[in-house]
Amino acid sequence: MYRRLSVYQLVCAGARMEEQAVRWSIKVSKDTDLTLRTFLGAQGMKKGDLSKFIEEAVRRRVLQCTIQDIRAHNADADPDEIQRIVDQAVSEVRSERRTKKKPEKA
Repeated sequence: MYRRLSVYQLVCAGARMEEQAVRWSIKVSKDTDLTLRTFLGAQGMKKGDLSKFIEEAVRRRVLQCTIQDIRAHNADADPDEIQRIVDQAVSEVRSERRTKKKPEKA
């Protein structure tokens, strides 16, 4: 018997800012602006790094919210059952990878 767990795949989790960037107009308080620019300056970052910082912050927040949603959805799931499902999936992936490896040349 299988239990379906709720999971989401973040396709762009490790992606870098792509060439086709979208321009945002955002408003923040003067205090937030000063705090962030001071922080970025102390880290040796330049003006253009603000976009990178915001993109990383947005990605982290989306991931955090996704994890919270998954945990809430699976709150009633048995931890041992979840571990069994994870272990089985890992074994299957490892098995597939082993069979796909090219034979070593002698």
